[in-house]
Amino acid sequence: MTHIDWSAAPREKMNDLVTRQVVHTALFTIARLELLAGAVVPVHSHVNEQVTTILSGCLRFTIGDGTLDLSSGQSLAISANDPHGVEAIQDTIALDVFTPRREDWIRGDDAYLRR
Repeated sequence: MTHIDWSAAPREKMNDLVTRQVVHTALFTIARLELLAGAVVPVHSHVNEQVTTILSGCLRFTIGDGTLDLSSGQSLAISANDPHGVEAIQDTIALDVFTPRREDWIRGDDAYLRR
């Protein structure tokens, strides 16, 4: 069993507007992201299936030719390899779950988040 205390988990400042906390298990990655209003995660894709749940605030997702605003209490499932991007409409706390785990993040291959 793994107990996660987000209040004690290390915080990684990705850029001036995005902070990340991450836990990797053998099968998945769970990340708690704090995105200040105006933060942008550029369009990208990955081999991982992703489910994002908004704990507070609002994110605008760009997927394909459309956009979707996701607010507190809502979740979005993104299929593996689907290009997507995000803009924080408000200060937001989001919980992302990925499967399989984010090997690119473990390697430090996450420059798109650090812009």
